[in-house]
Amino acid sequence: MALVFSTTKGLAGLAMALAHSRGLLDYDERVSAYWPECAQHGKEGITVRQLMSHQAGLFALDQPVDRRVVADPDRLAVILARQRPAWTPGTRQAYHGITLGYYESELLRRVDPGHRTIGRFFQEEIADPLSLEFYIRLPEEIPNARLATLERASLAGAFSTLPFALALSGLVPRSRIRRALVGSELSLDKERVYTRDLEVPAGGGVGTARAIARAYGVFATGGRELGLREETLRELMAPPVPPLHGFHDECLKVELAFSLGFEKPSPKHPFAHPSAFGAPGAGGSSGFADPNARIGYAYVPNRMGTYLEDPRTHALRAAMYRSIAAGEAT
Repeated sequence: MALVFSTTKGLAGLAMALAHSRGLLDYDERVSAYWPECAQHGKEGITVRQLMSHQAGLFALDQPVDRRVVADPDRLAVILARQRPAWTPGTRQAYHGITLGYYESELLRRVDPGHRTIGRFFQEEIADPLSLEFYIRLPEEIPNARLATLERASLAGAFSTLPFALALSGLVPRSRIRRALVGSELSLDKERVYTRDLEVPAGGGVGTARAIARAYGVFATGGRELGLREETLRELMAPPVPPLHGFHDECLKVELAFSLGFEKPSPKHPFAHPSAFGAPGAGGSSGFADPNARIGYAYVPNRMGTYLEDPRTHALRAAMYRSIAAGEAT
């Protein structure tokens, strides 16, 4: 199993979708209707849809949080509720690299009858029923021998593989992208490979490609195993709703489409059928559901690359669709 960074966002999105399917939340309801304290500092009108589509202006936290704070959901919730949006919510898109998962988890704690974190909800409602080797909260009992160490890529190569504006922004300590990714290091442990019993739901998931593909495959084929309602699947398949100023991302410096916790195919990144939904991660991992092809896909390397669209997953994905096309032709 390997750390998949932001590919975790997709698994967290599936957990939130299951909560929606069970009537625990409405994507178009205001977050503050479920979490009144989150109405502070101009956040009272933010909808669940806007939050989960990176449109809330909450891509970074002014108050730093360490592992002790992240491990204490009550303390973390106070900080999240106090955060002031960077601009009027719903007007711009900015990649909530780490904060998205914290906000999703606290929202889920507010609506779940058991007040579970998103990691626990995912484990009990998705991973355990489907026998998945994927954890948003890696348990203590997983031995180091089951974990693949990461081979880091050279940052110097990023200037030849990443969009220039993004690579340049990554060199500036207080840039939006650097601030958005604060906390991504919390899931790494020098002695134990990856951190145990800590939830970073937007970037700290650990698991196998088989598990990610299985989870997406269940959703791509209707989610009967989990009791997913058709209404929820239609929401996930629907075209993304842009903020006022469009899909240009203020952190990533490119145009990408997000919806309900997932990346959606777009003209500049048509990774699958328009109904598909998924999430890529730093280093090259990715996963998505394609309801049109009725298939779940995942790729998990431990040798990290420095691409927004890793050529390895691009090649594997292309081969998968060629295989599907060949099967349909026979």
